[in-house]
This record gives sequence, C-alpha cells and structure tokens, in this order.
Amino acid sequence: YWILDPVDGTTNLMHDYQHSVVSLALCRQQEIVMGIVYDPFNDELFSAVKGEGSFLNGKPIHVSSAMKLSETIIGIGTAKRELAKENFARFLKVYENSQDVRRLGSAALELAYTACGRQGGYFEIYLNPWDYAAGMLLVQEAGGKVTDWNGNALDPAQGCQVIGTNGQVHEELLKLL
Repeated sequence: YWILDPVDGTTNLMHDYQHSVVSLALCRQQEIVMGIVYDPFNDELFSAVKGEGSFLNGKPIHVSSAMKLSETIIGIGTAKRELAKENFARFLKVYENSQDVRRLGSAALELAYTACGRQGGYFEIYLNPWDYAAGMLLVQEAGGKVTDWNGNALDPAQGCQVIGTNGQVHEELLKLL
C-alpha cells in the first residue's frame, strides 16, 4: 500500500514558511521499500529504494560522519502541545549536548536532511506513518538508523515516537530522551 502525505508541513505552507514537502512511501508486507520526499521550494527530490541507497536529485547521499552529538546539529519536532513542558526539557538537554538544534516543521524534510548529512539526527514525540515512512527509508538507505525512543523498529502502520540519526549518535541521543 501507498503512504502519502501531500503536504507535510501544512502550517508552514499556510504561513509561506517554505519548508513543506510531498512525502510518498510504498509499504510491502509491513516494510517500507520505496520512499520519496520532494521539496518544491528548493527543487530537491530525495529518493530511496530498499537495498539501493538514498539519492538527492539522482546523486547518492549519506548520513553525517559525526561521532558525537557535540559534533552535529539535531532536528527537533514539537508535536503534542499538551507535552510542551516535557518536550522543551528534552530540547534543552539536546541543545546543551549538541552543536545546536533546528526545527523545520516538517518531519519528512527533517529525516531527508538527516539522510543527506545536513544534520546528525532528528526526533519527535509522536508521528503518524505518513509523516515518517518515506524519510525512514531515506535515512536507513543513507547509512543511518531509525527507531522508536526505546530503540525498537518502527511499524509503518502505527503512529509512534521517532528518532532518526546517522547511527553514530543514536545511543547518545536516546539516553537524553
């Protein structure tokens, strides 16, 4: 089945904050086998097919080579307003242990940026499958790791906590969450 988010970053689009993407994934037997994230504002097409690597506009991409959080920036997501105090306490811990934090407002774009090495990782307390499915494959095929906050594999049919990293900083970031 197909998992489509025609506008990931809807609030951004409503405010002309140009960080919105189209995200499309193909799930076969509970496994994401193809993912595409298209950023029309920058004309960037991120794509991956299971076992074939990740690409940006047809050129291979790879996750960041950072070995520690202090060597990279981390993307954050702010879903679930009722958890704002908990979220901001987490953000502060990550901020204090990384080079800096960023919030784009589009989970699919955050995962694409992690896949191409622009940031060392990204996390959000709750995402729906259409938010993360394509980006998850991009990160994995680019050499990174995507799990829930307990380190377990994601079920593309379920909403969940999501952390995607270059793999090297995964455990360090998990401990902070």
